[in-house]
Amino acid sequence: MSLDLSGFRDPKLGRELVGAIHEVAPAALERCNGSIKLMEVCGTHTVALARAGIRSILPEGVQLISGPGCPVCVTANHEIDTVIALSRIPGVIITTFGDMTRVPGSTSSLNEEKAKGADVRIVYSPLDGLSIAEQNPDRQVIFIGVGFETTTPLISSAIFRAARKGVTNFSVFTAHKTVPATLDALVNDPEVDITALMLPGHVSTIIGKHPYEFLAEKYHIPGVIMGFEPVDLLSGIYLLLKMLSEGKAEIVNDYRRCVMDEGNVAAQEMIARVFEPADANWRGLGVIPNSGYKLRDDYEAFDALKRFSPDVEPTVEPRGCKCGDVLRGIIAPSSCPLFSKVCSPEHPVGPCMVSSEGSCAAYYKYLR
Repeated sequence: MSLDLSGFRDPKLGRELVGAIHEVAPAALERCNGSIKLMEVCGTHTVALARAGIRSILPEGVQLISGPGCPVCVTANHEIDTVIALSRIPGVIITTFGDMTRVPGSTSSLNEEKAKGADVRIVYSPLDGLSIAEQNPDRQVIFIGVGFETTTPLISSAIFRAARKGVTNFSVFTAHKTVPATLDALVNDPEVDITALMLPGHVSTIIGKHPYEFLAEKYHIPGVIMGFEPVDLLSGIYLLLKMLSEGKAEIVNDYRRCVMDEGNVAAQEMIARVFEPADANWRGLGVIPNSGYKLRDDYEAFDALKRFSPDVEPTVEPRGCKCGDVLRGIIAPSSCPLFSKVCSPEHPVGPCMVSSEGSCAAYYKYLR
């Protein structure tokens, strides 16, 4: 049975919400000194907002800025180079989500390595990678573990099953990221100006509402967990502006058809069984304490880095690419000097133009 989303695409309801946004905006802007910046934490929100044309109908002074919500985009260049180094190990099979194959590292990409003979396979789930390992017992299979809390439970499950089954030729390169810790870093960044947060729907299905509450309690920054249909987005923007107009800061779950306040407890337990918090390196933001995961001691045999110790070439950042600044919300993609000139989806310079959730790809497709 499919979920009926027609109500969340209702033009009449959408127009009513646009009217409500314009009605409440003046009071919100007055309280915020005439400027409001709403950060779209989720890359899928960025795409949905661009596709629906919502930026063009917001009141003057209300601005949407991109954030670090694309997992491929926030993967640091050194991590990309490490993945490429792993793919060069003789006899190894690399399994990965599709977007990762096109992300350029310092001198190459997984696609280029595949063209040179590396065995790189696109899969739809980490469990597919485990199946490939079981089907090829004489080969080492590495899954590239990139993603936020949304994909981490699946990767945890694959590692847990591999351990239970005694599959010794399967391992994972872990480059996971967690959203709340990076939001803490962003609101403390003097160059980043955030008035309120459009919180990610997908991540929140796993972690729920409570991990964001420090934003309201400690920093007085409101946030709304939103869905991805036009009415979802307009409703969330209205709720943010209403809180701002009243001087309130709360975390509101406006995506209750998918997100429970406590999140998915079973998924959280699976993550905690296999992983523990660790520092993580984010593109554009650097190392953020406890913003990622590492394998617990009981499962470190499945750590691809410890198993193979690859020889990683010196990392060189792509010249002129402003992807890091886009991910921090400091500039819009169109402000990057490479945007749509040197850098395009066909010839991406940085990962923000590669991923389907990347801000630069969304701007290129819908907002050029």
